[in-house]
Amino acid sequence: MQGYNVLMIYNNDMNQLLMCERLKNPYKGLSNLVGGKIENGELSIESAYRELLEETGISKKDVILHHLMDFTYYLQNCYVEVYAGRLKRDVSVTGDENVLYWSDLNKDFFDMSLYAGEGNIGHMIEQVNMVKDNILSDDNFLVVE
Repeated sequence: MQGYNVLMIYNNDMNQLLMCERLKNPYKGLSNLVGGKIENGELSIESAYRELLEETGISKKDVILHHLMDFTYYLQNCYVEVYAGRLKRDVSVTGDENVLYWSDLNKDFFDMSLYAGEGNIGHMIEQVNMVKDNILSDDNFLVVE
């Protein structure tokens, strides 16, 4: 079964979420979260950090990822691991796979005409909102200058 990861990266103020505009199918033209394929034999968390660095330039020293949830799609023979993290400081993001941008959180992330994932992005954001005081607080990381 093929594994994928999805990365929910919040800015330091927790008022914006890193998104990308998909340049190719699936979901071409729609906004999505960043992420990618888990390679055979690769630890899931290492895959998440690798994809984050490859797609955005954000490294392990910039964010602590927390494993939030998984989705298993049995009929499609794949699973998705969802990680959330809050940046320790402002960083510039760069990538050439998709167009990266910071989205305010007051959007309708359930709108499937604008966002990929059949409403899953909205669901994941709601889940983060339920636990963000625990996993994304200042107490859960050291700021490295």
